Formats: sequence, C-alpha cells, structure tokens
Amino acid sequence: MRPIGPGSPVREFLLGAALLPRGLGLCLRNPRLLVLGLIPAVISGILYTSALIALLAFLPEVSRAVTWFADDWDAGWRDLVQVLAGVGVVGLSGLIGVLTFTAVTLLIGDPFYETISGLVEQRFGGVPDEVEVPWWRSLGRSLVDSLRLIALSVLLGIPLFLLGFLPFVGQTVVPVLGALVGGWLLAVELTGVPFQRRGRRLADRRAALRTNRPLALGFGAAVFVCFLLPLGAILLMPGAVAGAALLARRVLGLPIEAPPA
Repeated sequence: MRPIGPGSPVREFLLGAALLPRGLGLCLRNPRLLVLGLIPAVISGILYTSALIALLAFLPEVSRAVTWFADDWDAGWRDLVQVLAGVGVVGLSGLIGVLTFTAVTLLIGDPFYETISGLVEQRFGGVPDEVEVPWWRSLGRSLVDSLRLIALSVLLGIPLFLLGFLPFVGQTVVPVLGALVGGWLLAVELTGVPFQRRGRRLADRRAALRTNRPLALGFGAAVFVCFLLPLGAILLMPGAVAGAALLARRVLGLPIEAPPA
C-alpha cells in the first residue's frame, strides 16, 4: 500500500479539499468578500428555485410526455411508470442543477468574483504575469467557456444518473464517480477567473489542473459534496471562489502563504 507522504496522491487530494474551508475562512474574515460572493449566488439561487417550482408544477404533464409508450397499458402499471419517470426527471434535473449552478453563477457574478479572486491573490503576493483584458472581452470568454462546460456537464450527468439505477453499483460506485466527475468540472469552472487574469483560456486551465489532478479533484469533490447540502451552493460560493484562487496559484507554482511582513 502506498504511504500517505508528501506529494502522494492521497495527501494532495486532502490538501485540495482543505482549500475550500481555507477559502471560506478568508471570506469570513473579510465581510466585503462574503457579501460580494453572496449577491450573484442568491440571484442564481432564485432563478434555479423558480425553475424547480415550475418543474414541480408541470411534473405530471412532463411525466406523461416522457412515458408516452405506456399510454395503452393498464392503469396500475401506467401510473407506476409515470411516478418513476417523475422521480427520475426531478433527480436528473437536480444533478444537472448542481453541475451547472456554478457556471451560471460565475457568469452572472463575473465582476464580483473577479474582485474576490483578485483580493485573495494580492494577499499572497499578487499576479506577476497579469494580463489586462477589457471587461467586455472577459465577459465574452466567460460566456463561451460557461456554455461549453454546461454542455459537458449535461452530457456527463445523464449517463451517471442512469447508471445510478443499477443494483449495488448505482448506490456505491456511481455516487463516488459522480462526485469525482462533478468535482473535476467544478474545479475547472471555478478556476476560470484566476486563469483569465493571466490571459489563459479553458484549454490551458485543463492542462494545468491535469498535471495536479489529485489536488484539483480534492478541491472540486469537496465543493461538489457541500453544494449538495441545502443552500450549500449559495452560502459556500464565496469560499469556493476564494479557494479556487488558491488552487490556481498552487497549480501554477505560486505561493499560497502570506509573504513575511
């Protein structure tokens, strides 16, 4: 068995997971960061809650539409299939919601999270290779990257949800796999701001995180699990953004400890 020593995958995974509470701690010590991070998260939360309410209101119609093949079945079997379909639609919508919430929130709050990420980086030595990008160009890049990540989240989320119905595997292996896949996507999404500050695009981000995969997976998986908690995605979003700034600095070889006074 491989020891848990310096540089080991397990140690790096745990160090990555610790970046989330560390980022949250930075925000709690600076109320300005906390408020800045909560505003776009609350807006996204309202949008997603409204969408969920609308889905539940029309769920019977949606269930009947996706089970059209059972229209001629006996009433008992037809109703059972429609109920299972309704549960499936709600579950799939919830999974996709978790995977896309971050991308949508980052897009809405781009200026807010730019400020949070910038203040965190200043605290630990700044950005030596910072590139000035006009806000309109930064917003355009964020939109393109967010759409690509949302599409990827949906494509990966659907098969993971379907695999969840497999006996035993669906209740053991699939949740762990889902947390790792979702965690990777969240790590890529959340590090967008610090990488854009350096003029680096989505492909550069993925390549840098790939060289530090256990660290990125540890951070992303911690965010994914916490975002599953009620109001977790809203309340922890500022900490996730701050933690992502620390993750970006770590994978780029920059210090994440405050310089000596």
